Formats: sequence, C-alpha cells, structure tokens
Amino acid sequence: MKPAPFEYVRAASLDEAAALLRRGDLDARLIAGGQSLGPMLNLRLAQPGLLVDITGVPELLAAERTADGVYLGACVTHANVEDGRVPDATGGILARVAGGIAYRAVRNRGTLGGSLAHGDPAGDWPCVLPTLGAVLQIDDGRSTRELPAGALLRAAFEPALAPGELIAGMRLPTLSPAARWGYYKHCRKPGELAEAMAAVLWDPERDILRVTLGALDDAPCALDDASALFGRSGSRLSDRFDSDAVDALLQSRGIDDPIAQQMHRVVLRRAVERACA
Repeated sequence: MKPAPFEYVRAASLDEAAALLRRGDLDARLIAGGQSLGPMLNLRLAQPGLLVDITGVPELLAAERTADGVYLGACVTHANVEDGRVPDATGGILARVAGGIAYRAVRNRGTLGGSLAHGDPAGDWPCVLPTLGAVLQIDDGRSTRELPAGALLRAAFEPALAPGELIAGMRLPTLSPAARWGYYKHCRKPGELAEAMAAVLWDPERDILRVTLGALDDAPCALDDASALFGRSGSRLSDRFDSDAVDALLQSRGIDDPIAQQMHRVVLRRAVERACA
C-alpha cells in the first residue's frame, strides 16, 4: 500500500494554507494528524496532487479561555484534550470523550479539526460538539465566518466548506452547574468505529435539551431542541423518554431496519440514563 505521488508543503500561516488550497492546478488537501487521510492515501482512496501540512500554523494550535467558555484551535490533539493540557469549560466532558476515541496512538496525532473536516458520521466529535453548542470558526485566509458545529456536515464525509476554506478552531460555551450530560456509543470492540452513538445535554436552568445521534448512514442528526423525544409524563428526563418518537425520528432519517432502530434507540436511552445518573 503506497500513496500516489504528491507534492508536500508545510504552511506557516493561515493565509498560506488557504492560498495553497485555492490552487487550481492541483487537488490540494490539508493534513494535520493524518489519522484518517493517511490510510486513505495508502489505499489510494484519496489521490491529491498537493498535501498542505497545517501543524505549524500557530493559530490552529491555540487553546485559551474566553469570557464565556473556551476556544480550541483545529490542530489541538485528542490526547491533549484527554490529558487536560488545554482549558475546558465542560466539567471534564471533553476529556472523557477524547479518552474513548480509537487508541492512544491515534489520539496522540489525531486532531479536533481533522475529525470534524473528515466528516465520518461515526466520529465522536461530530456527534459531541453540536450537543455542547460548539461554534466553528471557518477561515479562508481573507475572511472568517462562524458555523454551528451541527451544520458542518451536509452529508457523510461532506463538510460545508467552500474551496479555500478550513476549520480554524471552535468556541465552546461554559456549561451551567445544573447541566447534565450523557454520552454512549456501541462498538463491537474497544477502539473500533461506533455502530451507534448518542449525546444528550440537559440544562433545565437555561432551558436547553439537545440530542445528537451519530453513526448514521448520513450526517449526525443534531437536535437543538429535543423536547419532542421526551413527551411522556414523569419527573425524571429518563421517565419522559418516548421510544415511539425516537423511532419516528429514525425512520425520517432513513433508518427503517428494526435491528438498527433498536440499536440506536437503546444507545440513546443509555445516554439519557447517564445524563440522569
């Protein structure tokens, strides 16, 4: 397994990286940790003419507290999040999620921005970050725009990025003390891609109830208002969980196989139960 020939440039700035992406004579691709793109290159599923290494761009390595949360650059690694070497506004949620991604060797190199831009619906961050209310900073070297994390993927492996645009970083708001969080994913064995995953954020003080379903055939299903899934009576959120409403949601996303529905429904219920624990 050897990649097709390509040129390699290590960008020193966002402007340079964006300019290289806009080159019309080569099919340029960004590379940071390379944990997704590397195997695709070796299998020749991807054959770019130019690889732009962005791990030397200072802005993409930033990690800092802000007035209302934290800002994390796109090249922050999963391992740095797992080990607490970057600020956190989520009470440890990010570290717990990062620690469950693949294997440590992958986490040492893989990056937040790379996971998002790759767009694998079975990836952890495309499921978790929309639930946490993350807002992405998209940069083309000339201007910057913001995009809710849940709106990034048009479909599986199809990020809503224009030519020359890249994910520069993300803002995550501080969760209130009343916020409850649940995350659950089903894998055949540790380290494998999930077959079903779900994230839940419930903050009654701020009237927030978000749910994201991942590992679908399409982009993750991010619900900024998931109250329709909790229409039954009960004092606890888990008591109000409505299986029929969940099944209807799954069917609307093209999941009509009974076994697949059962798997996604159970995974979501377990995420809800963790949020209530």
